[in-house]
Amino acid sequence: MLVAAQDLSFVPVRTAKPQTLTQAQIAHYNTHGFVQPFDVFSAQEMTELRAYIDGLMADMGPDGAYGINCYQARLSGLWDIATDPRILDHVQDIIGPDILCWASAILSKAPHDPKAVPWHQDAGFWKLKPARTVTVWLAIDDVDKTNSAMRFIPGTHDRGLLDMQSTGAEAVFHKETAGAEALGEPFTNSLKAGQISLHADMLVHGSEPNRSDRRRCGLTLRYCPSSVQITDQDWANGVEAILCRGDAGNWRTHPRPDNNDITKTSSPHVVGNN
Repeated sequence: MLVAAQDLSFVPVRTAKPQTLTQAQIAHYNTHGFVQPFDVFSAQEMTELRAYIDGLMADMGPDGAYGINCYQARLSGLWDIATDPRILDHVQDIIGPDILCWASAILSKAPHDPKAVPWHQDAGFWKLKPARTVTVWLAIDDVDKTNSAMRFIPGTHDRGLLDMQSTGAEAVFHKETAGAEALGEPFTNSLKAGQISLHADMLVHGSEPNRSDRRRCGLTLRYCPSSVQITDQDWANGVEAILCRGDAGNWRTHPRPDNNDITKTSSPHVVGNN
């Protein structure tokens, strides 16, 4: 399963008969590196889902806002969200019928949270080849410019790996894409609770501090086709993928867990924030 080098090139999606997305939406993804918004969960479903997410964060205490990473194979509630067919129908039109969810993260910025997520390209931090992951960002709260919605720089997904530089102490992590301000006008990924966006793994994105009185919470789900391979054994040891649809290929996957208590398990791997 392991291969030696990364391939961070973007290959345009060619789906002859998409089932959920339109050809125009697929073209938008190919050109801009993202597509949104899509209604998935109803208001009633979101009341229950938000209560579940809030409970996980409360159980995690101080680490709840940024520390709930990659529990998709360890908590049945997150497993069920990641394998929801309404989400997978969108993902399949981007990456095909063999779908793995290999990472997830709950990302919650409290009101007046001073931390920024600096501009970055996800796949540059990962040990996967080729770069074919699509990230689903599920809004747990309404998110917009006011409360620090994620921002994309359209069209930066097909430029390869861009130069990085160090960033300040008030950032969630300490590397950022160099010269991002010259790459184009940012797009604010505004979503209503229950909606999703999809973005390519090489798209430059980030988010500002939350200067509002409103929380900004989302759940990220990382999906790739089973043709993708892991390039580093140490990194592979921390990946707990679940098979969502189709054939797992050479991936080691995990069944739906019986446990749904986050205090009875831990995260196997940490892969970044948005």
